[in-house]
Amino acid sequence: MKNKTYNKKKIFVVFICAAAIILALVGRLVYLMVFDAQYYQKKAEALHEREREIKAARGEIVDAGGTVLATNKTVCTISVIHSQVKDPETVIRELSAALEMDETTVRARVEKVSSMERIKANVDKATGDKIRNLELEGVKVDEDFKRYYPYNELASKVLGFTGGDNQGIIGLEVKYEEYLKGINGTILTTTDARGVELDGVAEDRVEPVAGNTLQVSLDYNIQMYAQQMAEKVMEEKQADKVAILLMNPQNGEILAMVNVPEFNLNEPFTLNSGESGDSMTDEKKQEALNQMWRNGCINDTYEPGSTFKIITASACLEEGVVHLDDTFSCPGYRVVEDRKIRCHKVGGHGSETFVQGIQNSCNPVFIDIGLRLGVDRFYDYFGQFGLMDMTGVDLPGEAGTIMHKKENIGLVELATMSFGQSFQITPMQMATTVSSLINGGRRVTPHFGVRVLDSKGKEIEEFRYKEKKNIVSEETSATMRMLLESVVSEGSGKNAKVEGFRIGGKTATSQTLPRSANKYISSFIGFAPADNPQVLGMCVIYNPQGVYYGGTIAAPVIGNIFENILPYLGIEKQ
Repeated sequence: MKNKTYNKKKIFVVFICAAAIILALVGRLVYLMVFDAQYYQKKAEALHEREREIKAARGEIVDAGGTVLATNKTVCTISVIHSQVKDPETVIRELSAALEMDETTVRARVEKVSSMERIKANVDKATGDKIRNLELEGVKVDEDFKRYYPYNELASKVLGFTGGDNQGIIGLEVKYEEYLKGINGTILTTTDARGVELDGVAEDRVEPVAGNTLQVSLDYNIQMYAQQMAEKVMEEKQADKVAILLMNPQNGEILAMVNVPEFNLNEPFTLNSGESGDSMTDEKKQEALNQMWRNGCINDTYEPGSTFKIITASACLEEGVVHLDDTFSCPGYRVVEDRKIRCHKVGGHGSETFVQGIQNSCNPVFIDIGLRLGVDRFYDYFGQFGLMDMTGVDLPGEAGTIMHKKENIGLVELATMSFGQSFQITPMQMATTVSSLINGGRRVTPHFGVRVLDSKGKEIEEFRYKEKKNIVSEETSATMRMLLESVVSEGSGKNAKVEGFRIGGKTATSQTLPRSANKYISSFIGFAPADNPQVLGMCVIYNPQGVYYGGTIAAPVIGNIFENILPYLGIEKQ
């Protein structure tokens, strides 16, 4: 009886356990079939579906007149689906020949067990069509887009380029990525359990949406001519590099931005120095590429030299510490504390008015008025004119001003700063600030982006840019236009004269650090017409050989450009 009772209890326990397990399994089955059915349905579909991406065509970049500066070229991506390859040897042989690839490399990719293996991307369309016509089982030929720049080196450091995934890397390509990139589509095919696509089952396609067109203010003809002029002066003067910037000082639209030497946008990873790069380490080559891609107009700072006298003069006139008929004496130097600071004219300019001081680009005159203004007010105007902020130009990587802290500025520093030394700014900052001082006192935002268009040319969005008013009074601005016109008509900027046009401007020659290297930067900044500026031009020549004065070598460049582009812009001779 004892054994019987014990066995009954044992059977009951086993029964309860079995029942509990069965109930748990039933409960789990109900949960999977009812509550989690959607998840497992998607998993099941995924086993029988293969998704391939269709890349969207990237939006074009067009200039102010509609000339296409960046577009797309149809290319192909060649891939293999391992489970569908029936004759691997034939596939390897044919692809190696058609793609001009090493057979060992192709074999490794064909024999790799994966759902889809890419053999080669960016294959020209003719080759892609040839492979498609071979009808090799397991080989897929998908059409794709590769960025193409019709003018190769034109505005390379402005436009920028895209990577292998067609995504912007530098320049406008990356700045306006959200407008240009488009939305990729997909191709969905059904396969059996082995991954072989089923015949007679329709493909599901989600068509890609092309990117929008970006219209910029840059003008192809002006950019081309400015680039030719930059290349010419760089060769003549054996300079390290040359930058030319042309913009509308009234609204900030940039008409041209040249940084020679430029590089080929269709081969952005080929060094423009002629070096192959094969002998370089990866780190050294990347450093060389970064330097090649660098946009000196916005990425590099320099001591502006005498072109900065435009800013010092504007601040002093606005503050009332100098008047046009004030007289000065220049013996060829000025002693500030224990420092003897020289004028560019060794014998000095003698007695001269403030107007003559600007025309002669006389350092002692600007030291005197800078000291009159004082450290506090000089620093205040530096900020008021926007020199302590970025310009806001619509290109990535803009550098800021390198400036002394206020408490570290003594009389010697103030004296040298008054004629453009001992601090550094970018050419873009210089051009933007001068624009605000000659356009009536409005600080404009320099920019390329004008509007976004759809595929039919219909405007989707027009860009708006910030403007800060009352940088200086209209009276001071008018005075500066008159003074700078006299610099070209009677002073150091006479090589920028253009017959029939009123031109204003200022020359500069600054010495780079260290001073002992005897390297110079020659520059000129000018505008026309002087009474109502519609275009401002700036030329910066880095380390010219031989004669290096800005008035001698940089001013003629802008004068020549103005002579050709002013009629083109519809500005009539006076």
